Amino acid sequence: MEKPYDIAERTFEFAVAVLELSEHIPNSRIGNTVANQLIRSGTSVGANVEEAKGASSKADFVNKVIVALKEGRETSYWLRIVKHKNLAPAVSTDLVLTESEEIKKILGSIASKSRGTAKPKPG
Repeated sequence: MEKPYDIAERTFEFAVAVLELSEHIPNSRIGNTVANQLIRSGTSVGANVEEAKGASSKADFVNKVIVALKEGRETSYWLRIVKHKNLAPAVSTDLVLTESEEIKKILGSIASKSRGTAKPKPG
């Protein structure tokens, strides 16, 4: 399946994947805690990207993208716990974790370019 080019759509699909993955996490004290944290951070990435689209200034846009990036980092953390504790199928967890890493790179690039701190391309 081809991934969407639009970061808002990609983070929306990521949120849906996080929700689907969380359905596999067992209903236990640990499982519920991890699933709740994963759902909150994983859906927050896209929500903050949507807020960035409606930013009132460049600084506001950059701030919202950075918040989305931070939520992405937190999501990766919880996904690593899911993987380490075998709380969900490994294949699904790995796919969502890989997508999380890719989204973080994209958001980091957007933030850097928007702030004007991106490294110039060689050549």
